[in-house]
Amino acid sequence: MTTFAPDSLALNRKLPLWYQVSQSLRASILGRSPDAPLRLPTEDALAAHYGVSVLTMRQALKELEAEGLISRHRRRGTFIEPGARRGAPVRLLGSVDAIVAQQSGMTTELLDHGPVAVPAELAEYFPELTEVAGFRRLRSDEKTGEPTNHARNYVRPDVAERIDPADLLRWPMTKVLRDAVGVRISRITDTVEARLADPETARLLEVPLLSPILDYTGVTYDADGRPVDVARIHYRGDRFSFTVTLDAH
Repeated sequence: MTTFAPDSLALNRKLPLWYQVSQSLRASILGRSPDAPLRLPTEDALAAHYGVSVLTMRQALKELEAEGLISRHRRRGTFIEPGARRGAPVRLLGSVDAIVAQQSGMTTELLDHGPVAVPAELAEYFPELTEVAGFRRLRSDEKTGEPTNHARNYVRPDVAERIDPADLLRWPMTKVLRDAVGVRISRITDTVEARLADPETARLLEVPLLSPILDYTGVTYDADGRPVDVARIHYRGDRFSFTVTLDAH
């Protein structure tokens, strides 16, 4: 029987190996073609593929099994669940001030800004536009100077023309839109996913290619319900964690 072929992975020795392997295999499973085989290679073959021990591979597979992406059968092997799909996003409630606080405390370099075509994956937010204003920034730790995240903002042209690029060196985009431009922000929706660093992101964040990163998408809406800014931010996986606290009362 033909087995599923996962992508390769350059391991970062600063992160748990089982986590990196599980995230790489998870991305391969979720991004597989419809006609890809459902059977995974053996534990030994997968361990050799990723260059880790069988125990590490076993722990990675256990994580994916708990997530419902694979099922393991004694003597038959390990199989991708046919209905395995990316899970529904978790929705969190918070204040704009909390978001601003989370974005602060770093030095910022404005890499470039100017008109850009609306990315295909963001077309739903700007259905009547073919072009928006793009702002690209690299944020670094104030103490060490180490890059921590790479941010791209896509802003409606009528809003962007009121942005002073110098403000983006001092403040997060959310604060600039609200306090400097005067946008009445009604809500911000956030989505955070685990991904692997592509060549550009790896170069800017100074991490190995295919290292785990956090991929954040934030959509800012004005009082009329229009998306005015879509932020795509890549965070270093070894510098950030995502914590949710729920009050049960």
